[in-house]
Amino acid sequence: MSAFLSEYIKFIANYFKSKDVMVFNGLIGLGTVVGQTAYNILAFNCPCLPKKNYLYGLAAIGVPALAFFVIGVMLNQNTWDVVSECRTRRCRKLSVTAAFALLASVVGRAVVAPVTWTAISLLRGEAYVCAFSEFMNPSSSNDFFSTPPGPEIMARFPCKDVPAPFMNYSEEVERKLKYESQLLGWLLVGIISLAVFLLLCLKNCCSPLGYHQEAYWSQYFSSEQALFQRTAEVHAKYHAAKNVKSFFGFVALEDQEKQLLEKCNGIKSVIPRLEWNRITGVYMYRESDNTPIYSRLNKWAMYTTEQAC
Repeated sequence: MSAFLSEYIKFIANYFKSKDVMVFNGLIGLGTVVGQTAYNILAFNCPCLPKKNYLYGLAAIGVPALAFFVIGVMLNQNTWDVVSECRTRRCRKLSVTAAFALLASVVGRAVVAPVTWTAISLLRGEAYVCAFSEFMNPSSSNDFFSTPPGPEIMARFPCKDVPAPFMNYSEEVERKLKYESQLLGWLLVGIISLAVFLLLCLKNCCSPLGYHQEAYWSQYFSSEQALFQRTAEVHAKYHAAKNVKSFFGFVALEDQEKQLLEKCNGIKSVIPRLEWNRITGVYMYRESDNTPIYSRLNKWAMYTTEQAC
């Protein structure tokens, strides 16, 4: 029984590891939904004043979405790979294919939280009702007064703080505005879903790699990244211990660290720039025809390695 449970847990772990991008995006979306719901319950408070409802409602929808997008771009490693490439070579040899792949990777990861926030805000409708209540034309409602109220009164409908003659119409005004908000929310969800589907089709159609090559590249990239992180940690610890020992005359290492560093025979003290460029993602080119050989920035360039070798 224990062996079965162990194998089952290992299967689940491997499945989620292979779907790490999907799981990560799902967690981001779920966290955004929870944050947006908590904000509407705890912090959202429409001012119910003309010319302020509009700014407050749109800010509640757009400003957090913009902040999430900027944070998503900042936390994406590909963004800093592009910055490093442009700083080193001023983007003179960044191909159109690589630029499109990088842009799709960065934007695709960064828009998950903003789109989720905007869609949930529109589907809930509170911010939209607050923003556009003063612009609604109440004369379209059945049996409404022939003389419609001004923006000062319409702006108070989200707070249900309206004069007694208009109290009966507050629910109808809110219902119509929520209808518009939820309609926009579902249109946004549909457009984004269609756009993602078309981009995936375009990616698979334009990629020179087959299905198994794509799977191999993903596995290779994940393995290289994990090995690089672990090896870089040991390499940095080795040189740090060496420098600390030269300063104090000794270094306080744990037994496991001592055994690990003792195995680091022949470790490089200085890594050549060409090797740094190859492993960290800066482009390498064949001198004969200036063709990219390998780059983490351009996975579609991998198919040229066989020709280059």
